[in-house]
Amino acid sequence: MSNGSPERLLGSNYLNLSSPYRMFKHFISNDNKIPTHWHDFFEMACIVSGAGTHVVNGQPFRIKPGMVFLLTTADFHELLADEGETVELYNFIFDDSFIRPAIQEAIYGQSRLFLHTFEGEPARRMEEEFARIWEESQHMRFGNDIVVQGCLERIVIQLVRQLESDRADEREQERIRKDSMHPSIHKALLFIQHRFREPITLAVAADYAGLSPNYFSECFRKQVGLSFQDYLNDKRLQFASALLRSSDLPVTEVCYAAGYNTIPHFDRLFKRKFGSSPREYRKLRG
Repeated sequence: MSNGSPERLLGSNYLNLSSPYRMFKHFISNDNKIPTHWHDFFEMACIVSGAGTHVVNGQPFRIKPGMVFLLTTADFHELLADEGETVELYNFIFDDSFIRPAIQEAIYGQSRLFLHTFEGEPARRMEEEFARIWEESQHMRFGNDIVVQGCLERIVIQLVRQLESDRADEREQERIRKDSMHPSIHKALLFIQHRFREPITLAVAADYAGLSPNYFSECFRKQVGLSFQDYLNDKRLQFASALLRSSDLPVTEVCYAAGYNTIPHFDRLFKRKFGSSPREYRKLRG
């Protein structure tokens, strides 16, 4: 895995004002790898050919034909081709305004990565969906958005179903936990899962959950086992630790990227959780 300073990709630079989505074909080799980055839009891709490594939030996955992944604004990643290999992939980026609430809920409702390597007929069908989006994106004509949205939704649905199939035991545990959890707290957890890098306060989360701040705080602690602030800090610090391991981004930038406003506060919380400062942690884990 190579290190570097992760780049922030902004939708304003990649998405046209007239369209909430855009489709690309990429060919990745040792000469033109895709370095570590994150974005303020959604990214979905399908590997067509080649071999390499896909590093998501500091965790490596082998790239193979049939790999499909969907990344949110809370994820960062890089793609590296093996020596002598060229990785070909479809890459589809879109704003959350393009997806219907039910699909948004399906995306935000998953606590694990949206990543799976399909094989055989399922892999062929997934590639066909991406190829259809590519075809529609090349010619402006009636119904483009409807066709593309349909392909996107089928891909997300298949990913959700596959992840659920792969994690049957986890799904049962999640069902038990969800059934015993206040629906408003469950809603807040999904909100935090994907927005933890933003300036979320207890009042903002409580309002999103539809509860008063005091009642929300009490319910959250009882059902999650942590206070709202402790849970939020844990998400941010896990993200920061992965960023420190997988990049050379300055600690100051890691601090801000993880959702903190001041270095001393970030240093203090990080050392309390991991037993070392961010700089020491990077030296030890690098």
